[in-house]
Amino acid sequence: MVYLIAILIYLLALAGIGIYKSRQVKTQADFAVAGRTLSPWVLVCTMLAAWIGTGSIVGNAGKTYESGLAALIIPTGSVIGMILLTWVAPRARSYEAYSVPEIIGSRYGTVARLLAVLSLIIAYMVIVSYQFNAGGAVLHVILTDDSGRSLLPLPWATVIAAVFIITYTILAGLMSLAYTDIVTGIIITLSLIVAFPILWGRAGGWEGMEASFAAMGKPEHMRFWGVFSKAEIVNFILPVFLLIMGDANQYQRFFASKSAKGARSAVIFMVFAVLLVESLIILEAWVASSLIPDAAFGKYVLIYAAKTLMPTILGLFFLITIVGIIISTADSFLLIPATTAIRDIYLNHINPKASEKRVVFLSRLMVLVFGIIAYLVSLAFAQSTTIFEKALYAYTIYGVAITPCLVAALFWKGATRYGAIASILTGTITTLVWSGLDKGRLPAWAAELDAVLPAITLSVLALVLVSLLTRKKPAGPS
Repeated sequence: MVYLIAILIYLLALAGIGIYKSRQVKTQADFAVAGRTLSPWVLVCTMLAAWIGTGSIVGNAGKTYESGLAALIIPTGSVIGMILLTWVAPRARSYEAYSVPEIIGSRYGTVARLLAVLSLIIAYMVIVSYQFNAGGAVLHVILTDDSGRSLLPLPWATVIAAVFIITYTILAGLMSLAYTDIVTGIIITLSLIVAFPILWGRAGGWEGMEASFAAMGKPEHMRFWGVFSKAEIVNFILPVFLLIMGDANQYQRFFASKSAKGARSAVIFMVFAVLLVESLIILEAWVASSLIPDAAFGKYVLIYAAKTLMPTILGLFFLITIVGIIISTADSFLLIPATTAIRDIYLNHINPKASEKRVVFLSRLMVLVFGIIAYLVSLAFAQSTTIFEKALYAYTIYGVAITPCLVAALFWKGATRYGAIASILTGTITTLVWSGLDKGRLPAWAAELDAVLPAITLSVLALVLVSLLTRKKPAGPS
């Protein structure tokens, strides 16, 4: 019960901050990009809290429970993507934009912009849906007794999490989120650093874990190489890399920065922060999994470890920051499609002269609408689909549709609107078709691949080839 009380106090504090900050929201810039006032330090914290979300805390940790030490390969895509973003961030910030489709539209025109909006909304609804699931899982697990029975059924816990997340986002958008992320980012990092030696000691070090995994029939959990095939490594790394290179969440933070220089400084620090935190999450899930033989708890290994394997005070901080991370990520991924719908559809096509007051009101209304849609999406997923799998699917849809033409908009003058349209359509259609294929009819090497490699290959080819075919040729001598 002490865990529940602590989380309720934390949620009340967040609600208070949201109500206070909501009074400062006067314009769309305040709601969507925090008035473009964020310093590099605040930017780092909010970028970290937005990125290290449910996909890491629950998805990657759950995959680690299934596969062991080899899961350390998973953050590779994040780190490589962050390194490349150090060149992308200043250029993106030079646009006085509110959304990624706005950049795409300014470069390629209306059709490409609308297609980007559609791809973004589809992918982000999936991402928000499993944030709701994870928030519900925290409440469900902390109210589970020793017999495995929870006082709060998972469906109701998910509803409670969804209602809070939607309400908190409606209150103040990025204005409130950015500053609470300072505390969340610092505490999650310190909690992970402190927790690792404690869990390592409880597991009995390398020898103790080796014996535990052998008793569970999982000796391969002690190996780093030889667990995943080459195709699986591509399936795990490439979607995350593509998402981070074009993630509207990260770009929204760039837009909120005071300057292009500040955005680049924040991303440079983020490379090391992501490497540290993502690695600690996987290492701690690996160590904790040697102490949790029951696979029913392995799905939420770090949440369960915080409640049962850590000292009470550390477990409290850990669970509170897990909740904070989930809320931060969910709010960010909910805010983006709301901002995009208003900026790229309403203001661009319906009412360009709408007042700031009306725009803020409609932005909040769209948060509510997309929140309800995301909750319905969470119900549509089969129970057998893990958060890790949901995350990779959403990352793939977004990454193959938007990332190639977005990066080209920033760095390749030869890209054309027809190339961008062909890229978005080709990437999206390939993902949907490949995911529905009967893999038994494919060659063995292809059957192992998820949609991401064929989809990004065809998406980039479409962008390059169609752009080369449709670019204007310089006029010859008269």
